[in-house]
Amino acid sequence: MRLIAAQDRLIVALDVAGVEEARQAVQALEGAVDFFKIGLALQLAPGVDAFLQSLLAQGKRVFLDYKYYDVQETLRKAVGRAARLGVSFLTIHGPGSLIRAAVEAKGESDLKLLTVTVLTSLDAGDIAEMGYTRHAVDELVLFRAKKALEAGCDGVIASGREAAKIKEIAGSRLLVITPGIRPEGAPAHEQKRHATPAEAIRAGADYLVVGRPILGASDPRRAAERILAEMQDAFDALP
Repeated sequence: MRLIAAQDRLIVALDVAGVEEARQAVQALEGAVDFFKIGLALQLAPGVDAFLQSLLAQGKRVFLDYKYYDVQETLRKAVGRAARLGVSFLTIHGPGSLIRAAVEAKGESDLKLLTVTVLTSLDAGDIAEMGYTRHAVDELVLFRAKKALEAGCDGVIASGREAAKIKEIAGSRLLVITPGIRPEGAPAHEQKRHATPAEAIRAGADYLVVGRPILGASDPRRAAERILAEMQDAFDALP
């Protein structure tokens, strides 16, 4: 039996309107959650840089979900800066040449680079509209996961529905970080390929990213604790 602490594997997405709201969310979850995602919702918010630094100074882990996608030299500079900041996870996007440039830029730091496969809010119709007509959603996810592995990426962003197949091809060589998590009975919102916390973990997800089911709850801390309990039960049941 693997001894995995659910508290180490839950990432709360701070996809809120501003820094003050994000700060209040972190305070409300003190002692329950120590890993937080800062994404596009906060990227240009006044004070976000100081907020990020304050999280790191408090010993919190930070997942910088900026989906970096640019020419190699620009990507190297951006990834190098993130590595120096001390964030734990960073999302990137693009072909193998860009992923390899990002891997080179992170150097010997502890930064984990994560490639986006297919957003959990997209389905077959969406990817066909984007021009991906040769692959079904799960095929495109696996194709991108394989390319990420070949390029030296640390992990991928993928739904719980594809986690098992990714683990079949990559095993422990790729982390699987799963958003689109919805507890049983919770509204799906725009998530088209969602999973419960237990479903995602049983499928092979290493980390879960949860936003609205926690921050939108009347009692965010209690909501987080319920998700953590479900996660822990699922982790404890793994062979």
